[in-house]
Amino acid sequence: MSEILAHKWLRRFFAVVVLTALVIWAVNLGSLLGFEGTSATLIRIAGGFVIAVLLVINALAIGRLPFRYQVPVVWAELLVLFFGFFASFDLSYDFIGDRLPFLLGLRLNNGFFQGAAMTLFISLVSIACASTIALIAAYARLSSSGLAFGIATFYVSFFRGTPLLLQVMLIYLGLPQIGIVLDAIPAGIIALSLCYGAYLAEIFRAGILSIPRQQSEGAMALGLTPFQTQRLVILPQALRVIVPPTGNMFIAMLKDSALVSIMGVWELTYLAQTHGRSEFKYMEMLIAAAVIYWILSGIFEMVQSRIEKRLGRSHQVSTGRGPTRGQVWMGRTV
Repeated sequence: MSEILAHKWLRRFFAVVVLTALVIWAVNLGSLLGFEGTSATLIRIAGGFVIAVLLVINALAIGRLPFRYQVPVVWAELLVLFFGFFASFDLSYDFIGDRLPFLLGLRLNNGFFQGAAMTLFISLVSIACASTIALIAAYARLSSSGLAFGIATFYVSFFRGTPLLLQVMLIYLGLPQIGIVLDAIPAGIIALSLCYGAYLAEIFRAGILSIPRQQSEGAMALGLTPFQTQRLVILPQALRVIVPPTGNMFIAMLKDSALVSIMGVWELTYLAQTHGRSEFKYMEMLIAAAVIYWILSGIFEMVQSRIEKRLGRSHQVSTGRGPTRGQVWMGRTV
């Protein structure tokens, strides 16, 4: 009962906030457009009130639908507003269509990837390297060796405590000072791998620690070596904890890979800036790049969801426990 009441109060609070915000917005917008005077202010307040009421009615109507219909409806309405917002920019869609194959990487640059294909290449290689580094750093932090623990903690502290852009510049421009010269793409991959490896190290460590110590003790009692215990017992179970945040890290890396554009790598952001600059159509290219990033992120979100479901089913089979049904959260049965 208390959860139902909380849900109702949440709806009422949302309605009041939306109503107040839209009225204030309407008044301020009218002032910016040059509508002054008492009558104009009253008209703006009335217009904002009507819009707010319509939005609140829309929200309440959606709330009466079953949950499986609410989400598609909300997405459809937000997409309409989203594309309506961009349509107000008077974009050149012909220009976007002409440059889209370059942004997607469907055309090679001197026989190599460019655009979204280059972004995917850098991100996939970097997440693989970052996962390897993270696994080593996680076990170093869990080891009883002071040397390994000190190196791992210093690495994690530095790369989590400094901006990624600074790390890219240090590797690309700093290493040549000691005689190590790297091309832009390897430098970008190394920077992304080291930065995200530091974050993933903590995720891997948490996943390993989430497995009860009795699992290791039982495996050792059966005659398994420490390496076999980790490979066959601990890590397969820890993946259920590790995979969701690792998937989130990869999606974040997909967007952070845009920072390698400062080194002249022909990835998605660099091409968007270059083509936009050539004919002063920045908004067209930046919006196109944003949509491509969004689509790529959505694809990997679905892949991550499937992997999580597969790991969840494997855990249910191995433990003999299924999901708990009938639990109610915010008025919805899960």
